[in-house]
Amino acid sequence: MSNIPETGRTPRVQIRLVVIQVLVFSLLFTLGGRLWYLQIRQGKEYTDEAKNNHVQQVVQPAVRGSILDARGVPLADNETRLVVSASRTELLKMKDDGKAVLTRLAGVLGMKPKEVMDKVRLCDAKTPQPCWNGSPFQPIPVTDEATTQQALQIRERAEDFPGITAEPTAVRRYTAPGGARTAQVLGYLSPVTDEEIEKAKDSDSPFLRSDMVGRSGLERTYDKALRGKAGVTRYEVDNLGRVLGEAESDPGRPGSTVVTSIDARVQAVAEYELHQAMKTVRKETDKITGRPYEADAGAVVVMESKTGRVVAMASQPDYDPNAWVGGISAKEYAKLTGKNSNYPLLNRAIQGQAPAGSIFKVVSASAAVRAGYPFDGRYNCSSSYSLGGRSFANFESKGHGPISLGDALKFSCNTVFYALGHQEWQKDGGLKPKKNAHDWFYRTAHEFGLGSETGIDLPNEVTGRIPDRHWKQRFWQANKDSWCKQGKKGGTYVEQIAYESCLEGNQLKAFDSINYAIGQGDVLVTPIQMATAYAAISNGGTLHRPTIGKAIISPDGRRIEEIKPRASGRLPVDARTISNLDKGLRSVVEPGGTAAWRFGGWPQDKIPMRAKTGTAQVYGKQTTSWFATYTDDFTIVMTISQGGTGSGASGPAVRNIYDALYGLDDAGNQDIKRALLPQPQKTLPRIQPDGTIEAPAVKPYDPESQKVDPAQQGDGEPQLAGPPPVWRD
Repeated sequence: MSNIPETGRTPRVQIRLVVIQVLVFSLLFTLGGRLWYLQIRQGKEYTDEAKNNHVQQVVQPAVRGSILDARGVPLADNETRLVVSASRTELLKMKDDGKAVLTRLAGVLGMKPKEVMDKVRLCDAKTPQPCWNGSPFQPIPVTDEATTQQALQIRERAEDFPGITAEPTAVRRYTAPGGARTAQVLGYLSPVTDEEIEKAKDSDSPFLRSDMVGRSGLERTYDKALRGKAGVTRYEVDNLGRVLGEAESDPGRPGSTVVTSIDARVQAVAEYELHQAMKTVRKETDKITGRPYEADAGAVVVMESKTGRVVAMASQPDYDPNAWVGGISAKEYAKLTGKNSNYPLLNRAIQGQAPAGSIFKVVSASAAVRAGYPFDGRYNCSSSYSLGGRSFANFESKGHGPISLGDALKFSCNTVFYALGHQEWQKDGGLKPKKNAHDWFYRTAHEFGLGSETGIDLPNEVTGRIPDRHWKQRFWQANKDSWCKQGKKGGTYVEQIAYESCLEGNQLKAFDSINYAIGQGDVLVTPIQMATAYAAISNGGTLHRPTIGKAIISPDGRRIEEIKPRASGRLPVDARTISNLDKGLRSVVEPGGTAAWRFGGWPQDKIPMRAKTGTAQVYGKQTTSWFATYTDDFTIVMTISQGGTGSGASGPAVRNIYDALYGLDDAGNQDIKRALLPQPQKTLPRIQPDGTIEAPAVKPYDPESQKVDPAQQGDGEPQLAGPPPVWRD
């Protein structure tokens, strides 16, 4: 008799069936749970994503706002050009990554295939310019100078140029009115990067992948206002890409207009005169080195004395900011950034640092008064000053006997300031400084605004350097190991210096202090810092934060946000000292002063001029020329690296800028009709009801128009009453 159940299933078979049933029900339960999760729990999210998969966005870039000068003349605006762009996304779908298409495109555009391919490659640390540093999903401009015929060829033969577009687009333009390029002040644009998009996504001004952003200058400072808001139109499409309807869209908004305090006419003069001054001095021989002056770089700042507004700012060498529009070529990029370029992208008015030379003496004179030395006291202006067996000479070793601090400015007497700096160093304890050391010379410089940023509304300003005891200690700690490794007792000059610096580089020595008192040694200043300081002397003591932006005007012209001048502090001296400084600086341009030979015929009774010349020595280089000046209205500071003396190299150019401002000829006669800016511009440009702004024409600067008939002039340099100057600092 069999023990098999009637069902014919053994216990083992039944167990297997149960296991299979459990597995089937588990799978069904898991599948049901997943369906519930996808359709109910996350249903809305996936529905939205599914909808988005059928929505295409079309971005209309906002028209970037203009940058205007103080009278409404465009310094940067936009023009419509035919722009040919390539889509990397489409090109990479092709078997050859689009090389054939780009080669055909190069033929149409008259470019080399490699040039086109380089423009559409992505930038990274190893890829040189030109390359694309924007989003890889954004159409990449190949050229913004396509002709109508080239654009028609591309559009009519679309099958030969997949992924290529040719459309009219608003493109940035830097107009250079009257020849005023204003390059480093304006800056330039380039595409937004993925990193910037991510960083700004939660801000009140997020980026779109199509955005161009300011990289330097005013384009960067006021980028948010200038950029506006791009319009985004969303279209519902089916899986074949056919448009089914228009979805929700975001309207665009043009960028605002930025009005500056720059006067394009004065800017043109400043750029021309700086360039000419450098060309002229290169023809002269440096008596110290026996070779022509290199005059490799320079800067000039023209500022309103009472407000700190910048009327003109020029830096040499400069460049054409239009080179960046539509993508920069490899050749142009190398010219701007290569080792032999001398770095024209630098704005040397705010980024160029050099010892101040004798224009620093207004700081030292102020420090002396604060330390208890009377301004009208008598100080020995000897031909040299001795310290530790070394002799420090006056310029050209001339002496003037006992003189006041005002005359020390007039004659630019080094030995007066050597002695004052040395005496104060001794009072403060010398090599063993007192705990309560006054350090008047160093404190005063800091309170003049030196050694820190002025706060001008331009990016990347540098601080300069005031080498006080704290700086000496920090500098020694940072460099001690290197000095100790390089130094050698009894070695070469450089090795001995390194050896001494290793042992006692943190000590503020007597030599440091006397050198510092005439703006030499480790002192570093920028032209904008010195312009701010001299403007403060002019206006009675107020240090202003320099500004270039004057107002931001909405696209319709209805909202105007004025950028008012802001004080950043006061000079650390009383009104009497400021008045004495003013008198001393006025004497510099009068008979016997170091700048008198450059201001012959100046109408001193009508337009009082004050000035200070400076010639700074830089180790391993030719001397740096400085010229700091001011009237009641304007302050002008110019510097030329490796250019020689202050009055010799920079003096004529500064005089010519003033002549253009006030409409003066060489004899000091004023023609107010020729005056570019006899007084600071106070009003904003006139805005029309439709938001447009009236822009007067700007003629190119003609230096000859500022001169009188040569037949009416005497021979050579202007003749001065009294004895000729004994030196030209």
